[in-house]
Amino acid sequence: MRHLPVLNMRTYIKFKPRRGQCRECEYQPKTTQVVEWYTERSPHTNAYDKWLMKQLVNTTVEDVRMREAIGYDAVLGALDRQIDVKINWSEIDELGTIGIDEIAMTKGRKNYAAVVTARQKDGQTRVLAVLPDRKKRQLKAFLEQIPVVLRKTIDNFTTDMWEGYLQAADDFIQEHDEVEAEIVVDRFHVAQNYRGAFDTLRKKEFKRLKLELGKESYDQACKGMLWLLRKNHAALKPDEQQRLRTLFKHSPLLHQAYTFREELTAIFNRPYTKARAEQAITAWCHKVKASSVRCYDRFIKTLQRYWHYILNYFNHRISSGFVEGLNNKLKTIKRRCYGIIKVSTLFRRIWLDLQGRRQQYPEVEKWYNRERGLKNGTGDVR
Repeated sequence: MRHLPVLNMRTYIKFKPRRGQCRECEYQPKTTQVVEWYTERSPHTNAYDKWLMKQLVNTTVEDVRMREAIGYDAVLGALDRQIDVKINWSEIDELGTIGIDEIAMTKGRKNYAAVVTARQKDGQTRVLAVLPDRKKRQLKAFLEQIPVVLRKTIDNFTTDMWEGYLQAADDFIQEHDEVEAEIVVDRFHVAQNYRGAFDTLRKKEFKRLKLELGKESYDQACKGMLWLLRKNHAALKPDEQQRLRTLFKHSPLLHQAYTFREELTAIFNRPYTKARAEQAITAWCHKVKASSVRCYDRFIKTLQRYWHYILNYFNHRISSGFVEGLNNKLKTIKRRCYGIIKVSTLFRRIWLDLQGRRQQYPEVEKWYNRERGLKNGTGDVR
């Protein structure tokens, strides 16, 4: 069996386990010697399997296969033996904020996998599960597996507006008295919703202005305005604000919608309590309904549908930022591996790039945290 290299040379161990037979038992069963440093039917020692896991951090199976001169399936076998797809709850002390989001396994086929992660109080992000779909029953079944002692440590569930996630989390909280968590709809997805509504109006107004204004006037008023309209007004330079005022002279409706968008963003940015934020957002909704701006009508219905979940954001300012950061990492992992089909493989690769990196490279992790100004090697690690 393959063992750790010696002086950069491939090393093998020949081992013949002892066989025993009980002649006093009825069927005289036979047994084979079991040793700690070797797993039955493995072509490698356990030490070499761990060495392969270290090599796999932030790289591909193909790269490791070529570097170590072994078979592709041999590397996958080591991955299967070393990393269990079922979370080991005994290794976790507390959960903190649980984030739920999905990632597309194959583009354009609506084949989604739900990724469940935990943002612990020490700032660490830990992957808990990769579920084969984003249906309510799958997530509910996973949440039921959380031990009672860890349920008490859940502070929040943060997710987007997908009904399956919200219902599963709400049912879990209602059915278990020991769970005292809140459900928070991520602020980013709320902003994406109302900013998308504004963007729809912008496209309509630009089409109208293109027909009504001459080419020269249209270019002067609208050309290059896309990113200026998408930026927050406070981040604009004086000359950029002047360009916006020129555009709004041609489109008062767009000006009014832009003002409403900035007002709502300001509400989310201010240090309001939940009660104060509820008053401010209610007043904003009344103001929009009384105006001639209709692009936010659908958003207001969405706002009312998830009212309490959205307002829970103002209690502790919890967001899904760590989930979105992990999503970017997942996309990188998929590109690096030229696509991943199995959710079990995706879980193992995420585990390697998160927990695996911390375990295999503790000194690098300490340096990483120290460079970010964090103490004692614990903090925001993505």
